[in-house]
Amino acid sequence: MPSRETVDAFVARVLTEDHVGAIRDWYHADAWMQENQAEPRRGRELLMSQEATTLGRVDGVKTELVGGPLIDGDRVAVRWRFTFQLKGGGTMSMEEVAWQTWRGDRIAEETFFYDPRQRGG
Repeated sequence: MPSRETVDAFVARVLTEDHVGAIRDWYHADAWMQENQAEPRRGRELLMSQEATTLGRVDGVKTELVGGPLIDGDRVAVRWRFTFQLKGGGTMSMEEVAWQTWRGDRIAEETFFYDPRQRGG
């Protein structure tokens, strides 16, 4: 079960906008992520690679903590807003709730809940 200090340190890391580094340093090697009800993506190395690919498609991202973190034992919920600076100009904002299961002081499972229409899809 993560302590409040541990979860706050994770949130602070994400707010630095080093999302790949946050995955490397705060997720278990066998962690998985899932978008809404899509198939989970498994393994920290794959998660880092996919995050880097996503970030490579934009000029930058501003990360904001909108709500939380809410901690209940091994479960943590965080509400984020990401504003992407699109290549060629413009922005796209997206809000999501990350529902996490921690094993000790690292994330083991994470599902992101968001309205896909925010991405234009």
